[in-house]
Amino acid sequence: MRPVRLYARSSSLMAALLVGPASVSAQVNTGELRLAVTDSSEAPVAAKAEIASKANHYDQFFEADMQGHIVAKRLPFGFYTVTVSGNGLAPVSQQVNIQSSVPQEIQITLGLPQIRTSVTVSTDEALVNPESVSSADQIGAATIQDHVTALPGRSLAELVDQQPGWLFEANGILHPRGEEYQTQYVLDGIPLTENRSAAYVPDFDADDVQEMSILTAGFPAEFGRRLGGVIEVETQRNHRTGFHGKAVASGGSFDTASGYLEAQYGWKSSALTFSASGATTGRYLDPPVLQNYTNHGTVTDFAGHYEIDLTDKDRLGIVLRRDQARFQVPDEIVQQATGQRQDRDSFESAAQFSYQHIFSPNVLGDFRAMVRDLTAGLWSNDLSTPILANQARGYHEEYVKGTVSVNTGIHQFKAGAESDYASIQEALNYVITDSTQFDPDTPPVFSYYGHAADREQAAFGQDHLHWKNLTVDAGLRFDHYDFLVNQTAWSPRVGAALYWPGAKIVFRASYDRIFQTPAFENLLVSSSPDVTSLSDQVLRLPVQPARGNYYQAGFARGFFGNVQLKTNFYWRGYRNFPDDDLLLNTGVSFPIAFSKAEIYGVEVKLDIPRWGPFSGYVSYSNMRGNGYFPVTGGLFLGDNAVQAISSTSRVFPVSQDQRNTVRARFRYDVTKRVWAAMGGDYDTGVPIDFDGTYEDAVQE
Repeated sequence: MRPVRLYARSSSLMAALLVGPASVSAQVNTGELRLAVTDSSEAPVAAKAEIASKANHYDQFFEADMQGHIVAKRLPFGFYTVTVSGNGLAPVSQQVNIQSSVPQEIQITLGLPQIRTSVTVSTDEALVNPESVSSADQIGAATIQDHVTALPGRSLAELVDQQPGWLFEANGILHPRGEEYQTQYVLDGIPLTENRSAAYVPDFDADDVQEMSILTAGFPAEFGRRLGGVIEVETQRNHRTGFHGKAVASGGSFDTASGYLEAQYGWKSSALTFSASGATTGRYLDPPVLQNYTNHGTVTDFAGHYEIDLTDKDRLGIVLRRDQARFQVPDEIVQQATGQRQDRDSFESAAQFSYQHIFSPNVLGDFRAMVRDLTAGLWSNDLSTPILANQARGYHEEYVKGTVSVNTGIHQFKAGAESDYASIQEALNYVITDSTQFDPDTPPVFSYYGHAADREQAAFGQDHLHWKNLTVDAGLRFDHYDFLVNQTAWSPRVGAALYWPGAKIVFRASYDRIFQTPAFENLLVSSSPDVTSLSDQVLRLPVQPARGNYYQAGFARGFFGNVQLKTNFYWRGYRNFPDDDLLLNTGVSFPIAFSKAEIYGVEVKLDIPRWGPFSGYVSYSNMRGNGYFPVTGGLFLGDNAVQAISSTSRVFPVSQDQRNTVRARFRYDVTKRVWAAMGGDYDTGVPIDFDGTYEDAVQE
């Protein structure tokens, strides 16, 4: 019987009317601006400065110290308008271009009120950032602050899902351009490569995040290991002297409630910040049936940040985090009838360290390190069906990274190296409680425990060249991966941007060679010789790292100084395309890899950062992806193993092959503290495998 391929279609509409402020960085692609403000007699001025970038959705206010110094840290690359005023003197407005990690120092002189200084560039040019070879999407503090309350465990992921090219799967798993489990978070400059969906690792609380940058092409050579999409997350604050705090509370259906508290105290050259959050809901995961059985979940997290400028050239930072989640696995109807109860939990403890030194006005050194532990568990009661499964996973990681940035003429060089040492433990056991659901030769009982070391190292070099209206980024990365398989790879990256001033348009193109390591979750058990005892037919081949080529071309144009239009066309080709295979309804999945895949599409976004009281965006994505058998990895037993082994040339749509996606959100500021917003989305659906007829599908 020919399987029927179905498509699940969805659309939604949301609206909100809220009262609050209208608006109020260690990312890789960030810089720093240092202002020295004086009057005409060169005496320091206790001035105030507004630093804003419409393209980056950035708008913050700063106050100078007694020496007239203002430091704006962690500014995403791009054009900024700096407006300085104070002591009854005439304000000064100036355009500043941040394109390097090396701090940029500017002297500002405030004159008499009748003399006003203004140095500007085209506002349309500032909107499109003509010196950037990528089309990164920026999410600023105001957007994060005003986000609509999400289900616990996925508040940050839902912000990313609103960007073109990103899709949600069940339980908040992000898929960048149709790719499974290859999302990388860069948290305060440190990469995190594990699956950070609600079912695996506690999510970062969106209220604890200051800025985000989202990248799906034109990757710097500094990025590696997971390159489906990169999400740079900045939690460090620009400190202010004295005590400051924030409290947020929210609630919703399914008994959902959440709260967030933050307190910061700033001294002249240092700041200490503590934050804590918690949430509970009766619908934590996406249930497999329409009913919402056994689906309670809670999440909590705590964080402490300390940053100090030891001197004008030395900065030290420390971050401590503790996140945890406890939740139930939703039952199917038959499982609920038998009284099944399955619980899962996950915990994360991390300490991050950073040190930055300015060797000269053109040379910056940066060192970062992290130690953390991840644990995850699954427990099933005696009434579980068709299988009583239990699991415990542990992951201990030690990470170090060092980089040097050098500015010289039209070049901005950056080189560095990183090393990641991890210890992984996995324990899995099961008891079959309904043998009719399995092949006759499947053992009724199975138990496994294993551990192994994961060793990964990388080195890179890259150059950002800007000459007249042409910008070129070129880099090379070397990776060594040693976990179950031992492989190395060289990855060249190149991108170019050409700005046409007459048309106020920038054309961009990029090529990325990628080397992606497999997901480590449950990789030990699926690769172990022990699984051969489960069936006469077992597919047990190690999952190989993915290798691929990404191509992208597009353009961006500004209109009326307030509107940005971006269009990108892309094509991705892979060998060993990553995916996963789920163990029944336990939420436990195993990494797999298909022989190859091709994914291509187009993305369009019309963005209005702010036009008077109005702001918003509308985006459209069209994507098509094809995967190719055979498959390796996973936990395929019996007939499933036979089918997987025998499928050597079949072509299929990738699991996130959603052809058309529309996202939109618009906001209107009624007053300075009252605003109204409306948003919605439309999805044409993703493919679903169904071994039945069309009539069977309609009945179900």
